Amino acid sequence: MRVKSALFFIFAIVLLSACSLGKRPEPTAVPSDTPTALPTVAPTDSTPLAVLLMPADMDKATSDAYQTAVYNLTQQSGMRFQVRNAMTPQDIDPGLKIVVALAPDPGVAALAAAAPQVQFLAINIPGISAGNNISTLATNSRADIPAFVAGYTAAMVTNEYRIGMLFPKGDASAQAAAAAYANGMSDYCGLCQPLYFLGYGFPQFQDIPADEPKSHFPAYADILILQHRVDTIYLYPEITAKELTDYLSSTGTYMIGTVVPNPKPGTWIMTIQPDEVKAIGNAWPDLVAGKGGQNVQSPLGLADLDPTVVTPGKQRLVQQVLDDIQAGRIATGVTP
Repeated sequence: MRVKSALFFIFAIVLLSACSLGKRPEPTAVPSDTPTALPTVAPTDSTPLAVLLMPADMDKATSDAYQTAVYNLTQQSGMRFQVRNAMTPQDIDPGLKIVVALAPDPGVAALAAAAPQVQFLAINIPGISAGNNISTLATNSRADIPAFVAGYTAAMVTNEYRIGMLFPKGDASAQAAAAAYANGMSDYCGLCQPLYFLGYGFPQFQDIPADEPKSHFPAYADILILQHRVDTIYLYPEITAKELTDYLSSTGTYMIGTVVPNPKPGTWIMTIQPDEVKAIGNAWPDLVAGKGGQNVQSPLGLADLDPTVVTPGKQRLVQQVLDDIQAGRIATGVTP
């Protein structure tokens, strides 16, 4: 009887152990790596406001560039952003802090007088001077920098360095630019001596009398094209006339300049002009800080590039040269 009781007791213990081993463990909570989304703060009427005043008929590419630049600056500064085509003193928002105004003049002087607490940046608006709460973009008057970059680029994209320049006769600034153009070519290719055995080298230059009718400009271009077989020409701004650019385009001659005709000629390969979008970025910290009356220097930039001629790799080289000149790392060889 005792043996049976002992056996029964052992069997019960084994059975209970087996039941215990068959139970599934309770699941435990696993910490998630996904962060909890933070609430975003929507702009309110008390958030400072920046307005871009621009004409409604501006070409889309330029308009988009300005809007994107100013929008990004406002986001970095925690400001609201609006684009308007017109504004009157009665339209001034209580939270308005900055206005970037493009030509034609939307009435900057009257707006600035009505809102002395607002900083205005006037871009290419004739008759507006820096002072009080109005800042302006300074005109880049150095003719040597774009000429140097043009010479460097022309030498890079032209076979046998057959490059030339047209400029107004008797203009001291244009003559300095011609020297810088030659220096830019030399910076790219050293002495560039091929074809000296023909009795001439490159670049070739041709001046045009100041009183010459624009209809005669193509004849001066022919001196470079026919006599010296020039394939790329740098046009000084004062002689960039439609009569000339249309003719050069018809001959297949590449053109570089600082003022692009409208419409752009088919063989126009590059424009070297003030980079006003970058200038807005340079001026922005002072505008946010309430420092008005600034004359903001506009850096030069590249535009209207023909990617089949000035390919992306060549463009990077040209941009680096332009950046180095403006940073003082490369000298044009001409006293500005």
